[in-house]
Amino acid sequence: MKNIFLTIFLLLATINLNAQDLKKYDRGSFIKGKDSIYYRILFPENFNPKQKYPILFVLHGRGESGNDNEKQLTHGAKLFLKEGIRRNFPAIIVFPQCPADSYWANVNITTNDKGKRNFSFIENGKPTKAMHALQGMVKDFLKKPFVNKEQVYVGGLSMGGMGTYELLRRKRNTFAAAFAICGGDNTNNIKKYKNIPLWIFHGGKDDIVDPAFSMAIAERLKVVGREVKFTLYPNANHNSWDSAFAEPDLLPWLFGHQKD
Repeated sequence: MKNIFLTIFLLLATINLNAQDLKKYDRGSFIKGKDSIYYRILFPENFNPKQKYPILFVLHGRGESGNDNEKQLTHGAKLFLKEGIRRNFPAIIVFPQCPADSYWANVNITTNDKGKRNFSFIENGKPTKAMHALQGMVKDFLKKPFVNKEQVYVGGLSMGGMGTYELLRRKRNTFAAAFAICGGDNTNNIKKYKNIPLWIFHGGKDDIVDPAFSMAIAERLKVVGREVKFTLYPNANHNSWDSAFAEPDLLPWLFGHQKD
């Protein structure tokens, strides 16, 4: 019985500790005209507003959409709280939240009678409400004197991976490098972000977003792109983000790039 109570105590303590750690991400919002978007932001330790820091925007998946300004920290946020990461990569980390009534990417989604979702990515097209606001937020951050404009990055998972590709093509002269996890795009859009170094991840058994999307983008970029890395986890389903965020070379690779 004592062991059971001890296990429960340790579990609750761990949950509480994680919640406390996530509070290090300050709450913020960007509101301009019809654009509005919530975000959480983590500043480097011993932040000095007179210095310039790299900035990374991390786009969440569909399940973390909403307006609580909290769920978007579900995946990936703890990585940037690790002591070694904060020490070796002093950067500004921003997790914006997509409203539940919008979507990061401009994609048509249909569901068949078996519940299988099909994604049809739009070539060109107008940005969604969320993407329009996100673009405005990124532009606003780049005006901050403490942001290094030569080291601006974006990455995302699932819907956020799709949003990453779209943000790259809509703001193609902004980012030094990017990563996309289990996302997708219309391959006709690749020419708009072919010069941006990109690391693509996907699970080989993904039954939500077909890994063929990532494979097609990676293969095309190998031909026309500047730099592309592609990692396929053969036994992973849709949740390939845990493996991607655990890659020891991800952040050294990402922050190792600067805009030409």
